[in-house]
Amino acid sequence: MRSSNQPSHLKPLLIIPFFPLLVLHPLLVHGISCGQDLSFHIQSWLDAATQLSHWQYPHWAFSPAWNAGEPRFLFYPPLSWLLGAGLISIFSPSAAPIAYIYLCLCAAGFAMHHLARHYVSPNAALLAAAFYLANPYLLFCAFERTAFAELLAAAWIPLLLLAVLRERPTVRSIAIPIALLWLTNAPAAVMGCYTFALFATLRVALSLMPQQPATSATIGYPEASASGLISPAEERGFSPGGMHSLRLAATYIAGTLLGLALPAYYLIPAAYERRYVQIAMAIIPSLRVQNNFLFTRTADAAHNAVNHTASSLALTLLLLTLATLIALFALRRNTTWHLIYLAITTLAIALLLTPISLQLWLHLPNLQYLQFPWRLLTILSAILAFALALLLDTTPFIPTRHALSSILYSLSPVFLCLALTVIGYRLYAQVCDQPDRPTTIAALYNTHHGAPPTDEYTPTAADNDVLRTDNPGYWLASTRNAPASNTTPTATELNPSIDTDDTPIPEAQTLSTPAPTHLVLHLSHPQTLILNLRDYPSWRIVRNGLMLDARLQRDDGLLAVALPAGASTLDIRWHDTPDQTLGLILSLCAMLLLVVSAFSKNSV
Repeated sequence: MRSSNQPSHLKPLLIIPFFPLLVLHPLLVHGISCGQDLSFHIQSWLDAATQLSHWQYPHWAFSPAWNAGEPRFLFYPPLSWLLGAGLISIFSPSAAPIAYIYLCLCAAGFAMHHLARHYVSPNAALLAAAFYLANPYLLFCAFERTAFAELLAAAWIPLLLLAVLRERPTVRSIAIPIALLWLTNAPAAVMGCYTFALFATLRVALSLMPQQPATSATIGYPEASASGLISPAEERGFSPGGMHSLRLAATYIAGTLLGLALPAYYLIPAAYERRYVQIAMAIIPSLRVQNNFLFTRTADAAHNAVNHTASSLALTLLLLTLATLIALFALRRNTTWHLIYLAITTLAIALLLTPISLQLWLHLPNLQYLQFPWRLLTILSAILAFALALLLDTTPFIPTRHALSSILYSLSPVFLCLALTVIGYRLYAQVCDQPDRPTTIAALYNTHHGAPPTDEYTPTAADNDVLRTDNPGYWLASTRNAPASNTTPTATELNPSIDTDDTPIPEAQTLSTPAPTHLVLHLSHPQTLILNLRDYPSWRIVRNGLMLDARLQRDDGLLAVALPAGASTLDIRWHDTPDQTLGLILSLCAMLLLVVSAFSKNSV
């Protein structure tokens, strides 16, 4: 019997940060795993870090599209690249990704522990945290995919589950994880919101049904109840009728609206300005849901290999989750609504992983932008970790409240992390070729080498296949589509039958140059100025103090304007559009409302 709750509260703070070190020990020994998205993230971090070092909040990524840039930071949620930019400013390019993964896994562990400790014993909550941060899908994201934004988003899923599972949900507890999801990873936010909507709908529906008094403690650890972590009503069985159905529905709606308003400074521009970029390129054939159901095969062998790995992982986690839930239903004397929600969500995920659900993917708003149905494993792995903790506290053969059991539980998370790490690293670790190494990417960035464009962030009228890789910062021409002199034509320009130009830059070729932000020109006759900068509505060109509104459209999407004869003093600046300003105002208002509600006497 503990004499004080303080050691119990300190134990997770001291132990959970140790678990990710066990998971990452192969990376500390062998170096980072060069997964599929590593170069994209390193490039983003470097670009963002440079702008932040000049006290500029990043909107435009300058190095992609061979230094012509793209509005990447308008559309890619900010938390992951802000964190990465901070880390790469402190650590070396090789160490920064490892530090990033460490922080993500720590956050995931603490979030799962925060969820589980409300319902299970401290030891079971610690084991749930260890399993969640080392579960195979997070290792798949960390090692094979290096899907860093999705990895960070996994930390907010347990908070969302807790917000909807607690007996008396609050607006703040709902709004915060929804906002964090949208600020971290759009696909995770979409599936998180759909999961929340499913739970909320089921709970409101059940709250309308006559409630039977609970007669036994089915979920809830007595120590948690005694310490105030859960209410007596929750300990007795978590009646879904703990709140009036109308108030419950109003709380869910208000929490969702506040959760969407908090990240409005990102969400509104990202939603409105999609019309200015080729966002549909995010769901080209290999990235469409119908090509990524369980064990679906296409003509692309590399795609098939990744989908087979993800499908095998999905099937394993699905079977484990179903087996755990079945055991819980069998062992409990009465069924709680929590288990019903978890079971329904698990079955819904199983359905969405198969082609039978295609019409749902195609017609539910924004669901197809998940690209890969197996991304739902982020939700499933959180359900599995929570269900395993519940099962450990339910199983009569495991005396969870005895000293010997406590010792075994203290050691089992360590062995669990090590076992999952060995399996995950062997299955998912990727070899680093020299061009893929973070040090190589950083060296190319520092020499203003530029990087390939991202198709979905390419301006609507721009064709990446005719964008030359060695353009100067600017040039003057007689026609709008004239190329810069002494530059190398792309493969598509030489042979129009080629669909894409993936030809690497020859080592001896002159590199592209970023466009200047200030120019002074003296022209003897009218000419066209072409900047190595992709045309986008937020760019403003001021000539001799007056705005130049008329722009010429080029096939490669570079910014071109007609200049008259005579002197021209030009300034090229980024300008916030009305949608960006509106989003910022809404976010500030929502933040003020959140702060006021936190200090109000009748907090929500």
